[in-house]
Amino acid sequence: MVYDNDRKHRNDQVYAEHKAALARGEKRILQRTTNGELHSYREDESGFLAGSGTPQVRTWWGMGILFCFMVAIGLGTLVVVLFPLASGGSAPWGVLFVTAFAGLAGWYFFGLARDEYRATKIRRSRGTPDPGDR
Repeated sequence: MVYDNDRKHRNDQVYAEHKAALARGEKRILQRTTNGELHSYREDESGFLAGSGTPQVRTWWGMGILFCFMVAIGLGTLVVVLFPLASGGSAPWGVLFVTAFAGLAGWYFFGLARDEYRATKIRRSRGTPDPGDR
């Protein structure tokens, strides 16, 4: 890695601005962007990446895909329970635990996708760079 004195100077400026914003009582998150520069993100610009470690899915539509997958699992398990009941048999009631898990995970993924979608819109309107890996 090549030492870049200009980048260090810019990062020091961003860090000082971040500390000043925190002193004013603003909620900020200091994080690197996709090009490696430091940026002080406002709370509404951070999306679901703040405090999430290094997520494998980093976009709102990626979380939307996980949400759809959980909905499909939940509906599939409901079919597994309801089909035997319709034919007069006994249902495998234990499958409802999987249904409940899929419902809760789907609700969580939907919330993450919604938050990231809103944060992406705000970042684009303000011209803020996208956050990178932590």
